[in-house]
Formats: sequence, C-alpha cells, structure tokens
Amino acid sequence: MGTIKVHEFTTLDGVIGAPMWTMDYPFTEQMTANVAPLTASSSAILLGRNTYEMFGPAWSTRTVEDDPGAPFFNQTHKYVVSSTLDKGDWEPATILGGYDTDMIREFKDGIDGGIYVSGSAQLVRALIADRLVDELHLFVYPVAVGEGPRLFPEGNPQTTMTLLGAEAIDNGVVHLTYGPAKES
Repeated sequence: MGTIKVHEFTTLDGVIGAPMWTMDYPFTEQMTANVAPLTASSSAILLGRNTYEMFGPAWSTRTVEDDPGAPFFNQTHKYVVSSTLDKGDWEPATILGGYDTDMIREFKDGIDGGIYVSGSAQLVRALIADRLVDELHLFVYPVAVGEGPRLFPEGNPQTTMTLLGAEAIDNGVVHLTYGPAKES
C-alpha cells in the first residue's frame, strides 16, 4: 500500500499558486535535505492536469547537472488525475481519469512506497477532504502576498491535522509536516 506525501510551497497567508515569491529565498543545502527524502521515498508521482502540464516543460529538459531532482521527476512514473487529457506528453505517464475517491484509494493500494504530490491544489484539496493524505509537507515562506490561490480557501470546511514535525530552515523557510488527525 502506498502513502500519499504532499509537498507544497506556501506563503504566511496560505497562497500556493505559481510560487514566484520563492525566488527571494535561496534553495539551500538544508532545503534540499528537507525535500530529498520526499522524492527518495516515492516510487510514483501523482499530479493534477494543470501541474502536470506546467511541470512537463519545466522538468523534461533539465538534467542532474541542472538540478539534482531532475532524474526523479523525469524518470518516475507520473499518474495524472484529469477528465480532459487523453494522453500525457511527459513520459512515463498514465492518465487516471477524473477524480474519484474510490479510484484514488485503489491506485494508492496498488503502489509500493510513497506517492509524491506537488502543487495540484484542486487534487490536494480533494485528497485531504477524503482523508487520503498521509503526510502534508508545507514549506512556509516568510512572506504574505495578499492574494492568490490557497490550499485551504475561504468557505472550505474545517480541517484538522496532527503536527508530525517542524523545522526552521537556514533561508527563513519553515518546514511543517502534518498527518491525519488522530481519531478520538
């Protein structure tokens, strides 16, 4: 059975869209040491269509010399939740179809190891609501941008999770790790 591990870059005010605000905070060795275990323990990548279509052109031309994460992103099988894509251009890839809780549970049960998810806000919201996320890794940048898509937008139901870890990173970012809320 797989474990779904979500990785998000976010601002103090919860914005997760197109993280251009990360550019002011260098990706340090400590940051790499925090992200690397997520990819190293994952044998599959699960993405929503928008993130898949953004990541493909960005990662497909990168080499290990450009970014140590390039082999993981380019060689690991990508599974895409989309009701509009028929075929993926960034291989290896499988289109799973539109979001369906039972389909995602079955997919999760069929994977050995971690399932890495990044970005994919709509997908991640659904995974959290359906209690399918095993680890939520938030890298909180010390900036508030005021507007943009949020992981937990206004009007969503209350979500409770359990803190699994917190670490300050040398570039001012904080890595928070959450898991499912403990059942009472």
